[in-house]
Order: sequence, then structure tokens, then C-alpha cells
Amino acid sequence: LGFSQSSTSSQNSRGIKRKWVPKEDDALVACMVDLHNVGTFNVDTRFKDKYLNELERILEKSLPHAMLKAKPNLESMIRTLKRDWAIVYDMHRAIGKDAQTTVCIVE
Repeated sequence: LGFSQSSTSSQNSRGIKRKWVPKEDDALVACMVDLHNVGTFNVDTRFKDKYLNELERILEKSLPHAMLKAKPNLESMIRTLKRDWAIVYDMHRAIGKDAQTTVCIVE
């Protein structure tokens, strides 16, 4: 399975921006869960420094032709995932059992 450069990247004013395909998203999340379960790179509720390099190595095995690099590809996608999940978490908190006030529920 190969990934053509033309279907996974586009040009913008800051250079070439890589577009992720759903299979890559799935592999990234699965590899992050595996990395967490192994425990080598865990610190409190986050990963230790240099975990991106290990994640790159693991992803290379599952997606050999994707050419995902720790920086900028993985770093950027993880930043995006954190932002998106923070929004989902806040929405869940506002409508879930942790909602405290009407204002909290409306926001």
C-alpha cells in the first residue's frame, strides 16, 4: 500500500501541508495507545520527551510508505488532536453529569 505525494499534500503560503488520511489517523491513535500501554514513555498524564521519535518508528512499521516524521507531521497532528479533543471534553463536561449551573450547560 503506497501513498502518493499528490493525494496527501497541498501547497499553501507557508509551504507544503500534508493531509492525513483516515487510515493514518487510526494508526496514529492505535500506536499512541500501544506506546502508553508499554509504559516506557509515560510520565504522570503525558509522554516523556523523545516519545515522538519512538512513535515515528512504530508508525513506520504499520504504515511503511506513509513517510510520517516526528517533526513536523506527528507533532502537528497530535497538536490538532489535543485541540479537537479539548473541545469535545468541554462539550461533554457542559452537558454531562459534571454540569453545575445553567450557564455552564448553555455555554
